[in-house]
Amino acid sequence: MSRPYTLFTGQWADLPLEKVAKLASEWGYDGLEIACSGDHLDPGRWDEPGYVAGKLAMLKGYGLKVWAISNHLKGQAVCDDPIDFRHQAIVGTKVWGDGDPEGVRQRAAEEMKLTARLAQALGVSTVVGFTGSSIWQYVAMFPPVPESVIEAGYQDFADRWNPILDVFDQCGVRFAHEVHPSEIAYDYWTTVRALEAIGHRPAFGLNWDPSHFMWQGIDPVSFIWDFKDRIYHVDCKDTKLRPTGRNTVMGSHLPWGDPRRGWDFVSAGRGDVPWESSFRALSAIGYHGPISIEWEDAGMDRLQGAPEALAALKKFDFSPSTQSFDAAFSNQG
Repeated sequence: MSRPYTLFTGQWADLPLEKVAKLASEWGYDGLEIACSGDHLDPGRWDEPGYVAGKLAMLKGYGLKVWAISNHLKGQAVCDDPIDFRHQAIVGTKVWGDGDPEGVRQRAAEEMKLTARLAQALGVSTVVGFTGSSIWQYVAMFPPVPESVIEAGYQDFADRWNPILDVFDQCGVRFAHEVHPSEIAYDYWTTVRALEAIGHRPAFGLNWDPSHFMWQGIDPVSFIWDFKDRIYHVDCKDTKLRPTGRNTVMGSHLPWGDPRRGWDFVSAGRGDVPWESSFRALSAIGYHGPISIEWEDAGMDRLQGAPEALAALKKFDFSPSTQSFDAAFSNQG
């Protein structure tokens, strides 16, 4: 099927974008999913003369293209409650400002609007990211949480994101939310509820990343089929499950790579994601967009993991048959 393969730059933001582009080109990637962090992209510069043209010219020089950009970090702060030291570490000084929580949320929302304008300027139709959530803190539901609080959380999401999505519509750009714990949509039923909250407007879709489904026990293949009209982008990260009766899905406040964890992110192809079934499902729903490889593996150097993951996933990129395999039976004499 020859879908384009891109490298997500979020975990490479410590390097200059041109260095990442050079590496990706040498490894055989077709392009980059560029994160709005480090020197990679700055949404506030979307209309600065020469800024976008310079980025595109650099990519072209390495034979690369861009089909999607991402802004997970700023999106996280749009709905989150509480806003605290964790956000200060990721949103940057412009969005953090004086740290007033509502001010941070408002500035993060404006940054997401600028990200839509940057995507349009780049000729990109998809922005990948997070939404944040004011109700993730209640995931354990104890002490007891009234349903009215949960309803208010989804209304807060709709109130904060609909104005952002209005700008996305103006720009002809779609937002692909990454279904992920700590977000308003983190599993199957919360995804259903989030889509209902914003009236199923087309500007809001999904970034399919199976790694977050695996440790929650969600079937990533069924998710593709059930949300087939909303799969706007694909990020590929793998998860290795290690249930032992002691290791649990909650992670036990243990760091990545600790063998006492019940699961860990690993380089694509080295975990438990059913990649072939997933790629067949993506073909079945007609997804022809980029396959973006996201390197997150505490036990493997990224310079080994990124090219290895590309090779591991490309073997599943076969074209569907153009004829029914049993068609020849009717031609028998």
